[in-house]
Amino acid sequence: MRSMMLRYMRMPPWQSWGLALPGAGLCGLIALAASFVASLHGGTPMLYALLFGTTLHYLHAEVRTAPGVRFCASTLLRLGVGLLGARITLSQIAALGWPTVVITILGAATTLLAGVAMARHLRLPGTLGVLAGGATAICGASAAMAIAAVLPQDATRERETLSVVVLATLLSTVAMLAYPLIATFLHLPPALAGLFIGGSIHDVAQVVVAGYALGNEAGDAASVVKLLRVSLLAVVVTGVALAFRPPGSAALPAASRRPPLIPGFVLLFLAMAAWHSLGWLPGPLQASLGQASQACLTVGVAALGMKTSFLELTRSGRRTALLMGFTTGWIGLLMLGGALWLRVGNP
Repeated sequence: MRSMMLRYMRMPPWQSWGLALPGAGLCGLIALAASFVASLHGGTPMLYALLFGTTLHYLHAEVRTAPGVRFCASTLLRLGVGLLGARITLSQIAALGWPTVVITILGAATTLLAGVAMARHLRLPGTLGVLAGGATAICGASAAMAIAAVLPQDATRERETLSVVVLATLLSTVAMLAYPLIATFLHLPPALAGLFIGGSIHDVAQVVVAGYALGNEAGDAASVVKLLRVSLLAVVVTGVALAFRPPGSAALPAASRRPPLIPGFVLLFLAMAAWHSLGWLPGPLQASLGQASQACLTVGVAALGMKTSFLELTRSGRRTALLMGFTTGWIGLLMLGGALWLRVGNP
């Protein structure tokens, strides 16, 4: 398998793309099935794609499908993360007001640090703490996959990433159902309900569902707060890449040189956000880029599921679940506290 993948990586682009088609097509079919089931029964397509892909784990090492699965789980995933920037503008963030912006950034930063600290307390790898904290702080599965792409690659990285993706999706689903009830019970005004929901639920789609369950004003506020968190993805990924960048020098051979200081998909994310802020992305094009991002991420998650088995997932253990539960509770309580504090200051 290893020798086959080495030959694949050394092939000219047109030959390697041809070999990737069967596996990529299979991942695309899984993503379509996941989207269809999600439209019928609710939930997020990513979770279904992950579960469907995992049931076909045995195909990830098949000679005909392995190159395409590898392509979707790496290149296509990163492309999807980069295109997320097309959903963000600086004017959207500025309209929130500085207290909301500060609380949101503080919540994201402390959640990332809390994940690292809790992982150390539970005697888990520091990289798993970064994955859990980053996924909870930014945008769930998308952030987990973006961060995993710049972490040192070893035998446990894919299993750790899959565990975080599954747990983030499940916990975010619970939050989507529970947080609107909490906001209603506490009589939070729409803007502060949006701060609480948009600042604490992981997945963008689930933020939209939970926010608009409380009305259009709360839904709009929650969506923009969530986009502010998504805009922090480039900063977090770049910081993680710097923190875990192995030592080296320019004199090393090309094959062993360090990865770029800022990954290409992060540059794409920043470019998309800048173009959207400047008004260079027409509405139809912006919507198409958003749909393309969702499609790439769903197909990539299907490939990620194919590369890990249920047996490997169960090896993550209770400590990983405790870690994700802790980071989810941390950001939820912090953002709810921030919303209540702003209500006291502006009765």
